[in-house]
Amino acid sequence: MSKHDQVLVGLDIGTSKIACIVAEAGPDGKVDVIGIGTHPSRGLRKGVVVNIESTVESIRLAVEEAELMAGVDIQSVFTGIAGSHIRGYNSHGVVATKNNEVGREDVDRVIDAARAMNIPADQKILHILPQEYIIDNQDGIREPIGMSGVRLEAKVHVVTGAVSSAQNIIKCCNRCDLDVSDMVLEQVASAEAVLMQDEKDMGVVLIDIGGGTTDVAIFLNGSIRHTHVIPIGGDHLTNDLVIGLRTSAREADQLKRKYGACMTSLVSPEDQIEIPSVGGRSPRPMPRQVMAQILEPRVEEMFEMIRDELQRSGYQELVAAGMVLTGGSSLLEGMVELAEDVFDMPVRLGRPVGVGGLADVVSSPMYATGVGLILYGHRYRQSAQPIKSTEHNIFARVWTRMRSWFGDTS
Repeated sequence: MSKHDQVLVGLDIGTSKIACIVAEAGPDGKVDVIGIGTHPSRGLRKGVVVNIESTVESIRLAVEEAELMAGVDIQSVFTGIAGSHIRGYNSHGVVATKNNEVGREDVDRVIDAARAMNIPADQKILHILPQEYIIDNQDGIREPIGMSGVRLEAKVHVVTGAVSSAQNIIKCCNRCDLDVSDMVLEQVASAEAVLMQDEKDMGVVLIDIGGGTTDVAIFLNGSIRHTHVIPIGGDHLTNDLVIGLRTSAREADQLKRKYGACMTSLVSPEDQIEIPSVGGRSPRPMPRQVMAQILEPRVEEMFEMIRDELQRSGYQELVAAGMVLTGGSSLLEGMVELAEDVFDMPVRLGRPVGVGGLADVVSSPMYATGVGLILYGHRYRQSAQPIKSTEHNIFARVWTRMRSWFGDTS
């Protein structure tokens, strides 16, 4: 295997930042982070590209920084996709086995049957994630190939996204001379980095709080059961501070990162901070509690929207392992404590694990998606084929590749 074949690159194209993480896969299966590049994101809104030129420039700068640190020439990347256009559906397929024994072809056919569902014309399938297989009414099977039976069923979670949004991400990468090895739903990628296998088995809710959106994923019995996107993120908190503190967006974001808290009870009434003014006016002193009073209602609103979605999903009582918060905005002081109050379940902060090398550099929740893309890519590297925006149908290529995954992972 050449050195280039060993290099894995995760490109997290977020609303607030672009993060490019470079890793090297060793012969022992270990993944070591060898470089990282970040740059403020310009050109995205709520996870969707709205300005291609600005997005291309941000990607290029982040990639160049990562190349410099890692000492490699980046040619292909695994990238994430998010946004309120993402939809998740649970589906079910049934076929008869050909030789009274489940073969790879039977698995392909049952996945084909499960994906046969009506989706809007502007949406295409991004992921088909197997939940379980059922052979002759025996459920809970994860690897059906080789088992005897005449009737094979598959329960899957189908994730769809807007064609235009996916094409724009690929176009931005191609203009930076990067091939897209695969496009991964961001909460699926983050789960690779921050969730433990026993949490997935017991039942857990992953909340990835980004700049433009908050991504939700529910895992149970080792597989994903429900996905959802909440159109509120860290940028909304910053905008609230801009209005409430009457300062610029840049200053409001810095104040949020340095002094922000989303539980007023955690902040001492004596704490004072200086608020930079606009128009050349002098900075103003203000109690730090005022920031918490502005942020708390917005975070509470976001958590209540997630709680309502959990109730609609029907999994609220089944997530015995509780909740994991990740993403850059989860670092806000009081986030875990407020979540425990709202959801009445154990909550922890999710930091990326499972990599070596510069692991301490990427151990922050803000790099969960980037690290997850590397780990995801490492799992599926052999079946990955580059996707380019000039292809007739990029999703046809993705689907062809996915079918081979099911043969490998069943």
